[in-house]
Parts: sequence; structure tokens; C-alpha cells
Amino acid sequence: MTDRKPPIPANGAVPLTHLGVIHATGADATAFLQGQLTNDVVRQPVGRARLAGFCSAKGRLQASFIVLKRSEDDLLLIAAADLLEATRKRLSMFVLRARCRLVDASVAWPLLGLVGVAAETRAADLEPWSWRADSDASLLLRLPEAAGTGRAVVLGADRPSSEAAVPLETWRWLEVESGVAHMEAATVDRFVPQMVNHEAVGAVDFQKGCYPGQEVVARSQYRGTIKRRAMRFDSAAPLAAADEVFHEADPGQPAGMVVNAAPNPHGGWSALVEVKLAALEGGTLHVRSADGPVLERRPLPYPID
Repeated sequence: MTDRKPPIPANGAVPLTHLGVIHATGADATAFLQGQLTNDVVRQPVGRARLAGFCSAKGRLQASFIVLKRSEDDLLLIAAADLLEATRKRLSMFVLRARCRLVDASVAWPLLGLVGVAAETRAADLEPWSWRADSDASLLLRLPEAAGTGRAVVLGADRPSSEAAVPLETWRWLEVESGVAHMEAATVDRFVPQMVNHEAVGAVDFQKGCYPGQEVVARSQYRGTIKRRAMRFDSAAPLAAADEVFHEADPGQPAGMVVNAAPNPHGGWSALVEVKLAALEGGTLHVRSADGPVLERRPLPYPID
């Protein structure tokens, strides 16, 4: 297992077209989301962002979010664009009599990623996972560094002409480097939150009240039944979400699945891969078949139990 600390790969801005925004408004917006998401949005302060998941009754992730709370009746949920509408419709099924309206606000709140010095300069006064409103009515969210590179997201503003263009692939590689798994359409209903380390990155609150799948998630945590985790891997071959991963000694059944993947600016591809812990004890892992391209494991940027 090796780790590389590459230099900052880019500096500038990139429209985050792979993401979208659900806008939750109404007097019961916070209370409604509290009963649906894996994290505590009631105790979430205004000015802070939190990761959260939305699970099925069987505890499998249907979507993952970055949640920004503007007030008790006004929240923004950033999620993958390719599952945004399906997720909005599914959440809306549970609104019933709650005073909460969920709309696709991706046009009203376009997302712009800032990378490197552009992020570090503009968000210098912010801590990771905090945000502020700027004078142009946009919101600026600071994310944790990834691969030693500053990251921030502007909600509600177009790319300034003064910022250099950064490839979207570079941003997606930094997402992989961060170790934070995001659900995409190809991986819906595949993982319990702990299988992709969601509790390790603060996306699950085990003290809050019920939500869909809560019993399954809690049982996985407290009965020690977590036998799969998300790990970082590199490969010389292209990788894609939902690619199956096989151990060389067991070609008959997959040992894991790619969660997120992106081209590595330094060559090859990088991915977060959900994998059986037993498959990490020896031998090699390969993508798409037991004799497919080799995966090289790299350490995560945070500890897991």
C-alpha cells in the first residue's frame, strides 16, 4: 500500500455539472428532513454544512447529500445530478401533510468549484464545512483539502472570467482523494452507509431519531457486522462507478464495487472501492474480472475502525 502526495494539480474554477441542488422550504422543512436523513439537521447550525445519506427501509443508500441549512424553513441539498430528480420524487412521497416543498433548484443555484489558490484565497476566513453568504447573493462553502489542495464551492454564481478553467475530471479526482463517497445513479441501493465509510466522515448520527433504514444502520454499527469498507485504489486502466472488483483467488464472485472514479492527473485512474475486508488480507484485487487490471491500494485520509 503506497500513498503519493502530488503537487496541487490545478488552480482556478470549474462548473460542477455532475451535481445538482434540491431546495427544501416550508415551516416543517427541517423536521421533515430530520425524519428522512442519516444526519441530525435539527441541531445543525446555520452557517455549517453536513454530509448525510438517504436510505431505503433496508438501510441501503438511495442518495447522499451535502446539506446547507439557511434557516429552519430553508435548506439546500447538493447531490449527484444523475439521481437528483428520482431522489426528489422519492423524498416527496413521504412529505404527506408536512409543510415542506422540495424542488430541483439546480438552475437557480448553479454550482462552481474553486480549486487551489482560488479556493484558499476566497475562503480563507472559513473552516472546512462552513459557509457564508456573499454580497452577490451567492453562498461560499469551504470543503476540506484533498491531496493537499484547497477546495470550495460557490452556490448561485457563474464562473468569474478572472479564474482559470479547471477540468471537471480534476475536481472529481479530488473528490476521490478526499475519501468521501458520493452516491451516483449506478450505485443506488448498493451500500449500507458504513460500507462506504459514511459514519467515519460524519454523515451518520447515531443519537438522532428514526429515519428509513435506521435500525439496519444501527445494528451494523453496534453488532460489529461491518465486513466491507471503502478504500482508495489506483489503476492503470479506466474505472467507472459500479465496476465490479474481484480477488485473484476467487474469480467466481465479486469482492467489491467501485463507488466513485476519476482520471488521475498524474496518469491512470483513481477510485473509491467498496471491498470485503477479508479480501485485503493478501493477494491482489482486479477490476471487472479476476484477471483484469490490477488495483493498487492507497491509504485513506482518515481513520476507520
